[in-house]
Amino acid sequence: MSFAALPSVASWRHEGARTGFEVAFFATADEGYLIEGTTTATEDGTSWIVDYRIRLDRWWLTRSARIAGRVGGATTITVIEADGRGGWTVDGAEAPQLNGCLDLDLESSAMTNTFPVHRERFPLERTVAAPAAFVRADGLTVERLDQTYTRSGDLRYAYTAPAFALACELGYDRHGLVLNYPGLATRIS
Repeated sequence: MSFAALPSVASWRHEGARTGFEVAFFATADEGYLIEGTTTATEDGTSWIVDYRIRLDRWWLTRSARIAGRVGGATTITVIEADGRGGWTVDGAEAPQLNGCLDLDLESSAMTNTFPVHRERFPLERTVAAPAAFVRADGLTVERLDQTYTRSGDLRYAYTAPAFALACELGYDRHGLVLNYPGLATRIS
């Protein structure tokens, strides 16, 4: 499946698990993509903000990210580098728990579920594993998240993340951006 070129900007309203808003800006850069965005939200009585700058190569593999988060009075910055073959560093230290991951998934973002859908050419009804380096919104800790995607229609994908007992269907637009992430976010522009 081929997607149309990315728009210059997209936004989501976060609702359900949290209340908030996300805006992402897209640009082509250095034979790949540069995505810069911000999510602000309140979840379980805690308010936070996460700013991200993510660089992907032309195959939609995560190559680097700089993530800044603020919860309460504390600001945290996390820098992630990836070699495009499944090797990762977090703040300059090797992260062997992430070996084999090709994607970055931000807990604060609906947008990052775009990456594996663009990279993989999903045959209809075939489940594809897409483990990711998962960055928590509170504290920006990084852990491995095992997840799967199954293309269930032209722009529909069944998504699972067993660590969160999560199974849902994600809808995408013609650009390959998430339109609806049940219980989390809805695309509004």
